[in-house]
Amino acid sequence: MSESEEALYVGVDWAGGSWFAVAFGPSGFEDAGVFDGIGDLWARYEERADRVLVDVPIGLVGDGESERACDRLAREVLGERGAGVVTPPVREATRKRRYPAANRVHERKTGGELSKQAFAISDGIAAVDELLRNVPEARTAFAESHPEVCFRAFAGEPLSYAKRTAAGYAERMRILANYDHDAPPTVQAAAASAGDSDVRVDDVLDAVALAYTARPGPGELRSLPSDPPTDAEGFPLRMLYRAAEPLDGA
Repeated sequence: MSESEEALYVGVDWAGGSWFAVAFGPSGFEDAGVFDGIGDLWARYEERADRVLVDVPIGLVGDGESERACDRLAREVLGERGAGVVTPPVREATRKRRYPAANRVHERKTGGELSKQAFAISDGIAAVDELLRNVPEARTAFAESHPEVCFRAFAGEPLSYAKRTAAGYAERMRILANYDHDAPPTVQAAAASAGDSDVRVDDVLDAVALAYTARPGPGELRSLPSDPPTDAEGFPLRMLYRAAEPLDGA
C-alpha cells in the first residue's frame, strides 16, 4: 500500500459459488462487489487491504482431531443460533469432489463422520486455503470470522431469530444500526452492488457484519479462543470478533 492510499477493511461472504465483499475505508463504506473467485477478489483489494475477514474456515483439523475449539466455543456463545457452525473437513477432504470420498478421508484422519453441511462449503474452504498457501501477502491479510459470532458480539447477548426469517433480518439490522447509525444506508448500498447476482439479503448482512468487525471501531478485535492453536500449515484455528469484553467461554 502506498503512503497516499488509505487502508481497506473487507468482509467477505461465500455465497454458494461466488464471493460477496463489502469494503470499508477509515471513514466508512467504500464499495461492495460480487466475485467469481477468491483470487479475483484478492486482485481487487490486495493493494489496500489491511484486513480481510472471510466466513469460511481457514485453520483446519488434522490427524486425530475431531473438532476445532473455535467451533465448539462459537456454538456455546451462540446458543440456539449455533447450529450453523460446522466442523470443517480435513484439508485433504476439501479437494474431493464427491461426498463419499471426502467422508472416507475425513473419517480416516479424524475418526469422525464429515457432515454434509460441512462438505457443502468445501469448495470455498479449498479456494481460500490454496490462495493463502501460495500468496504470502494474502496470508497476512486474511483471517476467519463467523457472521453469527460477529452479530452476537455486537448485540452483547444471544440472538432470538434465525437469519433467514423476516424477524431475523430485522433483529440483525437493529444490531448493526445500534453499532453504527450509518449501517442501514450501508446495507442498502451494498445490496445495490450485488445487482442481479444470486447473493441473498442475508449474505449482504453477513458481509457487512464481517466488514464492521474488520474495521477499527468500538470494542477490540478478539479471538475465539483467545490463544488459538495452529494447523499443519501454521494457520490459526480461530474466529475473530469485535467486542468490549471477551465472549463468555472465550
